[in-house]
Amino acid sequence: MNKLVDPPRVVDSEDERTGLNKESLKRAFLDNLFYVQGKFPALATQRDCYLALAYAVRDRLLQRWVSTAAAYTEQRSRTVAYFSAEFLIGPHLGNNLLNLGIYAEAQQAIAELGLDFDGLLQQEEEPGLGNGGLGRLAACFLDSMATLEIPTLGYGIRYEYGIFEQDIVDGWQVERTDKWLRYGTPWDVARPEWAVEVKFGGRTEHWTDEQGRLRVRWLPERVVVGVPYDTPILGYQNNTSNTLRLWRAEATESFDFAMFNRGDYYGAVNQKVVSENLTKVLYPNDEAVKGKELRLEQQFFFVSCSLQDMLRIMRGQRIPVDRFHEKFCVQLNDTHPSIAVAELMRLLVDEQGLAWDEAWSITHRTFGYTNHTLMPEALECWPLGLFARLLPRHLEIIHEINARFLDEARVRFLGDDERIARLSLIDESGERYVRMAHLACVGSHAINGVAELHSELLKQDVLRDFHALWPEKFGNKTNGVTPRRWIALSNPRLARLVSDEIGEGWITCLDELEQLEPLAENTGFRDEWRAVKRANKEEFAAFIGRRTGVALDPQSMFDVQVKRIHEYKRQHLNILHVIAEYIRLKSGDGYDPLPRTFIFGGKAAPGYYLAKLIIKLINAVGEVLERDRESRDRLRVVFLPNYNVSSGQRVYPAADLSEQISTAGKEASGTGNMKFSLNGALTIGTLDGANIEIREEVGADNFFLFGLNAHEVISLKAQGYRPVDCYRADPVLREVIDLIAGGFFSRGDTALFRPLIDNLMLSDPYLVLADFPLYQACQERVSEAYRDVERWTRMSILNAARCGKFSSDRTIRQYCRDIWNVEPVPIRLLCHEDVRSGFLQ
Repeated sequence: MNKLVDPPRVVDSEDERTGLNKESLKRAFLDNLFYVQGKFPALATQRDCYLALAYAVRDRLLQRWVSTAAAYTEQRSRTVAYFSAEFLIGPHLGNNLLNLGIYAEAQQAIAELGLDFDGLLQQEEEPGLGNGGLGRLAACFLDSMATLEIPTLGYGIRYEYGIFEQDIVDGWQVERTDKWLRYGTPWDVARPEWAVEVKFGGRTEHWTDEQGRLRVRWLPERVVVGVPYDTPILGYQNNTSNTLRLWRAEATESFDFAMFNRGDYYGAVNQKVVSENLTKVLYPNDEAVKGKELRLEQQFFFVSCSLQDMLRIMRGQRIPVDRFHEKFCVQLNDTHPSIAVAELMRLLVDEQGLAWDEAWSITHRTFGYTNHTLMPEALECWPLGLFARLLPRHLEIIHEINARFLDEARVRFLGDDERIARLSLIDESGERYVRMAHLACVGSHAINGVAELHSELLKQDVLRDFHALWPEKFGNKTNGVTPRRWIALSNPRLARLVSDEIGEGWITCLDELEQLEPLAENTGFRDEWRAVKRANKEEFAAFIGRRTGVALDPQSMFDVQVKRIHEYKRQHLNILHVIAEYIRLKSGDGYDPLPRTFIFGGKAAPGYYLAKLIIKLINAVGEVLERDRESRDRLRVVFLPNYNVSSGQRVYPAADLSEQISTAGKEASGTGNMKFSLNGALTIGTLDGANIEIREEVGADNFFLFGLNAHEVISLKAQGYRPVDCYRADPVLREVIDLIAGGFFSRGDTALFRPLIDNLMLSDPYLVLADFPLYQACQERVSEAYRDVERWTRMSILNAARCGKFSSDRTIRQYCRDIWNVEPVPIRLLCHEDVRSGFLQ
């Protein structure tokens, strides 16, 4: 595999560390292989070579990273602190090469060393620090903030084991531990000198200080140490490199020597084990009390670490604590970090000695809250007993916030006791709960949804009482995606075609894609567009063959639904349509369906049985179709296991049709829909989330719309929806349901899919059966359009050309203007002489 080359010669050390040309990269690679990995070419593994290249790239990042930190410190720059329980960053190496502008140089350097560049990229362990759209959005935002030169700190958790790795065994999802840190990572740097202590449990003690003020002291039961690990987040071809700071839990004392000497070997390390469990796993199963306890501990741990860190930064920059809200704006990425409101109050009042009213003014002006869901179960409520046991001081603070808030609300809504009960931070009905979304609303100066429909539904339903009280707080910030990773990096063929026609400005100004619109009428350009799609599909088919053993036909339509498996996302509606097509094909009436490959991917939560059963049904249908010679060349189903960012970078460029078929009013926004459209896939979808805005942008004629809208969904349920009536009225649907229930896809086992069938027939909470005939009819229109090659290509080009709105750069500019009040800070690169003179001053 490895080719012996001339040993590196001595060159200027700055060029060796920071040079961006091919020869500098080759020398840096060889030096790292020798001095960092301790290997010579004959013994080096592919992973050694990946690490040698990664460290070469990191050196070039570090110059920008240190320069950025120095500029922010010197200028005391107002900084965005982005709090998120998830950061689904994806692989670093390729993205950093792209943003440094040296992707081609690195390819050439590695090729000249006799190595497989793509093989090295595939050696990277993807950090599974997120579950789906929430974490991926946070990653896109970090990319945009660095590209727009916005001073930013991303704060989260350095989970030792991320979202599980998914295997498919006999059609079922099987979870395996995601050991993304098994070999370490070259991309983060430990900062133990900035570790902080985080308290849990115990009791509070009230006392009066020498000024006669009532004070509170928290006497914790246990203390955990939070150690920060910093990852540089590089902007696109500029000098900015912001920081993602993730916290790892450690024990205050990792080894009790006295216990060990007494023969208590378990006790000697017990504190270390218990403390480190806190950041072991992303989203522990919270069905049991212990799981709930751990999730609350995780959320408090990372926000406490982060707020203490921000106070440390202020001390270092000699900024007084009463200007906290001027130095930092904190964005809460969904409800998970909302305990930060109470923790900042504790730090300001108990630790910094501020009066309550001053501390509340600072806190309220610091936080903004982004809501990401309309699903009640995701708004997070914690049992009062659990909360009191883990965070006794914070419960006192929340009670005080609530009392003051409800006094204000009672004046505004005189005599409306029911509304006051709905607004309260404490749910008093039945078992008492702390309502974390309510805490975020009260403690933030701005509240936003993530698509126009979602924001309106928040105001009308989920947060309607807060909107009635504070309408000025509410706004919309439609999500976006970074064009760097999701087009320039993942679809290089399309990126080259677009850049050859309109230049490279679209990479940082996605609205420039509108210049492609006239080219939809250019025959030659349409030919080139189709050639790009065909090559992407061939590459993806080869990838699927290696992963699953299923041979895909790139000439067939690639009909794709890849996202978290959940009933409201309605993967089961999709597979019911596949079964209907199969029945029609087998009916003997000469039906010749458009050849389609139905591609599914996504993970079900480990405790979510119905979602796992949907995966099993998808795979069972795929197996039947694959065995049937009559169908397999025209209908094929494949499930892509362990769907993640890397898989997404392969599937989005290859898709012809994007399935965005959630029940209207349930999807907050979605970002996969944007990635598909920008890569030229057409959408079949409901009026849900950002689908509405995509349809507005691309035009109704270039979007396949079906289904009930959000108001019709509410109305149908209010009338007393009976799914069995849909079953009786539609012979196609009846035949599909009966085929599943009769055991056709379960080798005669009529019990296997019974829970799923019962769910659909008896309750159908997400109106799958109600939308089925509309979906079927819409799929007929899809097939008709795809058969007209020129028409489909025009529609594909127009989808990409008209989706410039859906850049995360646009979203971040809106946050900066409307919520954060933050300005760009251009960065001047430091050289060795700057560093040297800094020490000599």
